[in-house]
Amino acid sequence: MEAATGLQSSRFLCKAPGFGPRSCVLAAHRSSLLFFDPKPHLSTRGLKVLDGYCPISLSKQGQRRIGGRRSTIVRASASAPSSDPIAPLQLESPIGQFLSQILVSHPHLLPAAVDQQLEQLQTDREADKNKEEPTPADTNIVLYRRIAEVKANERRRALEEILYALVVQKFVEADVSLVPAISRSADPSGKVDQWPPEAEKLERLHSTEAYEMIKNHLSLILGQRLSDTNAVAPISKLRVGQVYAASVMYGYFLKRVDQRFQLEKSMKALPWGSDVEESAIKQAMTDESGPSAQPEIGHPEVSSSSTPSFGQGGIKPCRLRSYVMSFDSDTLQRHATIRSKEAFSIIENHTEALFGRPEIVITPEGAIDSSKDELIKISFAGLRRLILEAVTFGSFLWDVESYVDSRYHFVTN
Repeated sequence: MEAATGLQSSRFLCKAPGFGPRSCVLAAHRSSLLFFDPKPHLSTRGLKVLDGYCPISLSKQGQRRIGGRRSTIVRASASAPSSDPIAPLQLESPIGQFLSQILVSHPHLLPAAVDQQLEQLQTDREADKNKEEPTPADTNIVLYRRIAEVKANERRRALEEILYALVVQKFVEADVSLVPAISRSADPSGKVDQWPPEAEKLERLHSTEAYEMIKNHLSLILGQRLSDTNAVAPISKLRVGQVYAASVMYGYFLKRVDQRFQLEKSMKALPWGSDVEESAIKQAMTDESGPSAQPEIGHPEVSSSSTPSFGQGGIKPCRLRSYVMSFDSDTLQRHATIRSKEAFSIIENHTEALFGRPEIVITPEGAIDSSKDELIKISFAGLRRLILEAVTFGSFLWDVESYVDSRYHFVTN
């Protein structure tokens, strides 16, 4: 089974157990559309929010003690505002605004600021946990529990925005600009993809084996159009949003399995341990790439006659794909699961910030009425760059989720 295809199925692409119901719209046409209602603003806790969202610069660093340990304090001072956002999603919590301003002025100092905020979140969480709850007879118990719930929601919002800021920082470090929010273009041709071509930079951010899988992913979506880079076509904005969200989750899955693959490769513990076994694997890969072995394509296709269909390209053999196919069903299910509510929420928020909120009506038959769907003109080179960015975003999301969880445990086992 091709991993890219498997990720389109709810059997393999799912949230971790314990996710509560959300007011999100799930598209019933082959893949899930990840859009949901805006979150409420957080109250200010421990940070002074600057009016106007003006960027700040870091003037100096100090030292203080927290819980008997020395930690870095990042002090900030106001500077000239920046007109161009570095990411489509605007962070709203006090901590999120603080980190977004550091990203603009001194992105290399973001890890120190994040560690400081995580330490404070850990202190607050432990203080709330150790606080004695009133007895059931106490009339204030309802108020007490409501306050505790609000504080927990504030910490979760702050944690989501910390994760998002770290993902954006990885793009900044790679000198890759994120695609801005997609809106009607002022260009005479009507093309929305006026962003700089960053495909080569994005390709270099993945291992050789992972990029082979990404090329298969692109081939499944674009098919014969993959090499037709200059062609421009009107495409459903809803469908492009679906493909982007699915590609983010595919990148998350791909980084997870590639990390395991690279570890076992370095330890010489891959399923094919001898030359004879590796030859057999290569022969199986060749057989799988034949016409009779191509699976049904699970990526969204555009059915309207005025829009092109995403292609049904072939799958090329690669070592990482064979490695994934060696997983049993439980292992594959585990690796294709988004581990935390926060990561899933980031995918929803980022996709909505990029493509906007669609007007979707579910018919009594359960189908999607997309009569109000907007068509956007985009070149296939721009679409390829958009998908590469989405896969890279998912890969970075896996990295920062693991990093933050090592300092502030929040991922459910």
